[in-house]
Amino acid sequence: MKIITKLSIIALMGSAALVAKAGHQWADYHWATLGNGLNLPVIDSVSPDWQASYTQSLAEWEQGTPIAHNEVGQDDSSRTRKQCRAADGKMRVCNANYGYNGWAGLASINLDSNGHIVKGTAKMNDSYLASSSVAYRNHVMCQEIGHVYGLGHTSEDGSSQQTCMDYSNDPNSQWPNSHDRQLLTQMYSHDDGYETADGSGNEEPCRGGPKKCGSNAADVGMGIKVWQKGRAQIRVAKGPDGTWWIHHITLAEGYDDIVDHH
Repeated sequence: MKIITKLSIIALMGSAALVAKAGHQWADYHWATLGNGLNLPVIDSVSPDWQASYTQSLAEWEQGTPIAHNEVGQDDSSRTRKQCRAADGKMRVCNANYGYNGWAGLASINLDSNGHIVKGTAKMNDSYLASSSVAYRNHVMCQEIGHVYGLGHTSEDGSSQQTCMDYSNDPNSQWPNSHDRQLLTQMYSHDDGYETADGSGNEEPCRGGPKKCGSNAADVGMGIKVWQKGRAQIRVAKGPDGTWWIHHITLAEGYDDIVDHH
């Protein structure tokens, strides 16, 4: 992959499109819809010990929002969870021992030429989270899924807004709050003229290169860091097919950067 410079990112995407706007929407990132809500297909690639957190996170995000999920695939094999490959029009949620690389949670979104999300993954790193409390695991799971919808953080300073989108250890911050739900309602009541979520069928393997199949977050790497506050970090990478990947990173406790960003 060619080296990506900060200047090229700013020129192509706009510097304002990298951090959260007022109201904690993650820039303008969202799935394109016709204004009647987001019907997002989901691929379940979590192990049994994460299943309760995964199931409740999806249910909590559906409650009081125009978001609905349709599970179109389930594969919790070790290899699939470790690869956590994104699928067009879908969100995949995974956990695995991704190594002591500095991040505990990672949300990755891929954008089309209009800047709309076309696929995304939410990854939980068991290398750090396997021994964490249930409350904190719920917090990370709920937050990474929230990023894939297009939400940013309510804070990064450790203060609690009693939402999983803050950066606190408050037991009351395991799930979304009413403000998160109001914001999602606003985001997905807008008509973009087309839809990027695609539930037309189960995940199908694509045999071919990036021009045929599109790039995958795991293939393009983490790219370069464009923003950080506390243990929250955003990185941007350009895939071999020319599309952009945006990574929202939850750094593990005790880390101020990721260890391996290739």
